[in-house]
Parts: sequence; structure tokens; C-alpha cells
Amino acid sequence: WFILQYMSGFGNEHVSEDPRCPGALPEGQNNPQVCPYGLYAEQLSGSAFTCPRLTNKRSWLYRILPSVCHKPFKPLKEGHLTHDWDEVEPDPNQLRWKPFEIPKAPQNKLDFVSGLHTLCGAGEPRGRNGIAVHIFVCNTSMLDRCLYNSDGDFLIVPQQGKLLITTEFGKMLVEPNEICVIQQGMRFSVEVFGETRGYILEVYGAHFELPDLGPIGANGLANPRDFLVPVAWYEDRQVPGGYTVISKYQGKLFAAQQDFSPFNVVAWHGNYTPYKYHLEKFMVINSVAFDHADPSIFTVLTAKSTRPGVALADFVIFPPRWGVANNTFRPPYYHRNCMSEFMGLIKGHYEAKEEGFQPGGGSLHSMMTPHGPDADCFEKASKAKLEPERVAEGTMAFMFESSLSLAVTKWGLQTSNCLDKNYYKCWEPLRSHFNPKCK
Repeated sequence: WFILQYMSGFGNEHVSEDPRCPGALPEGQNNPQVCPYGLYAEQLSGSAFTCPRLTNKRSWLYRILPSVCHKPFKPLKEGHLTHDWDEVEPDPNQLRWKPFEIPKAPQNKLDFVSGLHTLCGAGEPRGRNGIAVHIFVCNTSMLDRCLYNSDGDFLIVPQQGKLLITTEFGKMLVEPNEICVIQQGMRFSVEVFGETRGYILEVYGAHFELPDLGPIGANGLANPRDFLVPVAWYEDRQVPGGYTVISKYQGKLFAAQQDFSPFNVVAWHGNYTPYKYHLEKFMVINSVAFDHADPSIFTVLTAKSTRPGVALADFVIFPPRWGVANNTFRPPYYHRNCMSEFMGLIKGHYEAKEEGFQPGGGSLHSMMTPHGPDADCFEKASKAKLEPERVAEGTMAFMFESSLSLAVTKWGLQTSNCLDKNYYKCWEPLRSHFNPKCK
């Protein structure tokens, strides 16, 4: 009977109740002595109680049984999930990975949790400051188990295969070219429909928000109304064989058993929710005269650090757009940066490296490591006739950018066997054009 429905607006105060139980939300108060339908009231807080109203995040959930009804947590094998940034020696080189391999189901069944692989990161969840980049590869759905992240927020970028995500707030279908954010503490389960792959940006100690627009004005980039929040949906389902609740806590996994589905929230209200966004909705800002605006104009979401103007992490995309700049080398320029830049490709060909950088793969340009267009791109763009042209048509590349210096895991450098050891060669054909007699 259930049809996927959503409410719109970023960070809004939403109210929702499953239509099977009209009037499930208490009127005029959060925690009545007896809730409608005999439900339990439970608050999920995503910020300190004393945060300013602008940054105070919380939702009230009205559920059949409270979350506390479970057996004790016990350690669960993490597989390739880690926050140990000292597994291998630091590597400042430009790094690029071929598409991460998805195991075939009959040989190796992996669901979303068992398919998590940490690629790189920095910081530490106990200190509430840091990020991690994970790759997920899976071929089977989560069955009678869910995950919640005690350490931070997950920004999930599916690249191959769609995800049907059931959360305590309702269901979301997230397809490639969409993203979703599951915030700290929210329980969710992922159903897949075949071989599935994608990227995750995890942030400790901050929530994602829309970037400030400054001189751009009131409109542009990702518009708040295009973010979608699920509507309430519940199941009153007993699981005699045991339902597994997995907690990611201090970088480790723990599992607890309970005998009922955790997706038993009949109604909820608040501003602390999961949400999704379609990247085609992004309103691109670009140069219409000459030179480049900085790539920060492509920021969809940002997680701010404690330093004004400096992001713990930015999620940036490079969508299809028009290139019209006059007397300008139009591809990305050569660059050394005080930020760390991890790039992924959802589909198509990235303009600065049409060969080698493939959908489902990635690259990491670490702090102050030089990077830029490959030799072929430079030669073509230097001689191109400068007419209005479509850039990145049929493509969607993205970047996780951070002010932290990211360490790569052993899985990323060795075990994955996807590291492209010839990446540096794409710049070797660059030659000198210097002629002191020709200005």
C-alpha cells in the first residue's frame, strides 16, 4: 500500500504521521502523560540542549516501543571499516583508484554494512572532530538488521544501483545522481536491487548545512526547497529470530539483539531528519566574462569547522553547464591547495582527465600536492576555439574537500588492489612552451 512520499525544505520544522493512525501526534505538547494510541515519546537530539535556536537540532518520535528495549551491545567485526590513520606510512603522492570492485553475490554476499571500506580520513570520533571517506560495495539487502552512527553524519553518494533506505522517519529511494544524508544516531536499513556501489563522506562533530551565499544573494546553488524528507511510516513487526541493531561507536561496530523492528515510529515532528537531494536541481553559478571563479561556487553542502570560513568538509559537484569565458583556459587550472581533495565520478567523463578517471573510482590530491589537467587536456584547451560550449554534458563528478590532512588506509593503498600506479604518467607528456623571444 505504501507510496514513497516526501516533504520539502532543508532544516525545516516538519510534522508527519502515518495515515493509518490519524491523530498520533500529541497536540500542544511533546511528552503527554499518555500518548495517543498508547505510543512512547522519545526525543532524538542532534545538538546540545543549549545550542542557539538556529543550530538546535532535535525531533520527537512517537513509537510502539522505545529504542532502549534491546539486549546489551557486543563487538562486531568491522571488516575494512576503520579510523586508524597510522596503518601505513603517509603518502603525499597524487593517488587515483580504478573502479572499486563489487563482489559477485554467490561467492561473497555483502550488504551495506559488511560492504563498508574506509579509504582515507583524519581526526578522531571521540574528540568530535574529523572526517572519513568510505566506499561501499554490496550485492544483497540488509535483512532484519539496521545501522546507526554514533560518531557522526553519513553523506551517501550512490554511483551504481539504487538504494531503498528505511529510516525511523520513513522511507527514501536514492538513485545515482542523488545523495542522501543520514544524520548522527538515526537508525536505517538499506535494500539494494543487484550490484551496488557508492561513496560516503562521514563527518564527526558537525552537521551538514547549506553554504552561505554572500554576494550571490538570496537564490542559487542548492535551493532549500529541493531537499526532501521522508514521511512517517511504521511497521509493528515482531522478529522472534532476533533483529540486529548495529552501532558504529568510536570507530568500531557493536551489535545488539531485540525482538521487534526498530522502524516502529508512527508519528514524528522536528527539524532533525534524514534527507535526500537530486544533483540535477543544483543552480550552477559560473564565470560569464573571463577567468575562473573558485570551485567553491559548486558547493552543495558544507560542514563547518570552528574556524570561520574554513570547512571541516565540503561536498562539491561539477555538473553539466555552459562554458563561455573569453581569453581563458577553461578547464580547471593547475593548483596546489591547503585543503585535501577527494574526487569521485558518478557517470560520464571528467573534463580535466577524460582517460583513466572512471565512474566508481576516485582520486586524492593531498594537502599542497600539485594537480591539474593532464597533458592531452592542456594541449586541446590551449588551442580550442573559444565559443560557448556545453561542459560536462552527461557527466557528474564530485569532490569531498576538507581542511584536514587525510591519511589513506591500508585497504586504500594495498588491499583494494585498485590503486592506479601509473597515475603520475598523465602529466609526463607536458612540455615547455617557453620562448623568451615571443611575448
